[in-house]
Amino acid sequence: MARGDSPYLTIAADLERRIKAGEWGPGEKLPHRVDLAKEYKVSRTTIDSAVGVLEGKGLAWAVPRGGTVVRYGSVSPGYSFPSASGTEVWRHHTPPTAAEEPLNDPRLARMLGVQEGTPCFRRHRVTGPSTEPPFQVSDSWIHPDIAQSVPEVAVTQQGPVSAWLYHIEKAGHWPLTWMETHRARLPSEGEAAELQIPLSVPVLEIVRVGRSGSTGKPVEVTAYVIPSDRVETVQVLERDDSAKEPWPEDLG
Repeated sequence: MARGDSPYLTIAADLERRIKAGEWGPGEKLPHRVDLAKEYKVSRTTIDSAVGVLEGKGLAWAVPRGGTVVRYGSVSPGYSFPSASGTEVWRHHTPPTAAEEPLNDPRLARMLGVQEGTPCFRRHRVTGPSTEPPFQVSDSWIHPDIAQSVPEVAVTQQGPVSAWLYHIEKAGHWPLTWMETHRARLPSEGEAAELQIPLSVPVLEIVRVGRSGSTGKPVEVTAYVIPSDRVETVQVLERDDSAKEPWPEDLG
């Protein structure tokens, strides 16, 4: 270490070199900070400062209850988006669950057309490409009437894609129609842990409401939560007929 260099900057530079050399890949954890302190023969505080430098450069971040994780996209440039071709292999990062639970979120309960706290069937998934950290958390809440009449919604498949929506349509609700609302917010502690991101990183929340083609009533509400640095949205804007040529001569 050259004279005048701060120990934490030297350690940060060495950790950066090791990350870029592939010692720890995207989604993998760095050694515990206590172990790094022993390895570099410095204090835990010095290691905390070095990791702070890595976080500032976007190379790694501290995940609640998950240690320090190398960020996807930190070594090779670019973004990660869902596959457009359908050939990209996704997997479950945690075991999928399907069970009846109280729907305590007042916003989602209102969208599903039930009272807050109503027992509803919940399908919980944490999925993403097989070679990357989790891409999204999804929670599907199914209306109690649908869950009782369509038992197939309880099936938990090993693949991240399920046919439960088709079973709802087959049961007399064809064709389902959907509306989505998007908003940015900070993650909950549970979401941050599942997505392997810090609590300070915003997420994009996409809430999809599916309605029956026969009754027009909500049959399911699905909330997707995606780290904001891994997704972008694109909208094509169309001009109103009143704003098309020919322009009026007098614009005043």
